[in-house]
Amino acid sequence: MRGLLGRRELPRGEGLLLRPAASIHTFFMRFAIDAVFLDADGVVVAIEPELPPWRVAGRRGARAVVELSAGEAARRSLAPGDQLVLAAR
Repeated sequence: MRGLLGRRELPRGEGLLLRPAASIHTFFMRFAIDAVFLDADGVVVAIEPELPPWRVAGRRGARAVVELSAGEAARRSLAPGDQLVLAAR
């Protein structure tokens, strides 16, 4: 239930998968994030880049959200229509 709350940063190359989720908020967070919205098949339906603290974001059709450090989606050239394959370490 805490997600990234209380953390000072999200290290580059790491992320948090929230499933099921069609929306997120950054209330009480200390840093901006990239929110990558996925459909049921893991296809990117939208990206909310550099979402600052105290904001809400959501996308119709999303079934999951991957939270990344701000700028990570652009560094990885993620775009709507891409299919993500998620693997745990």
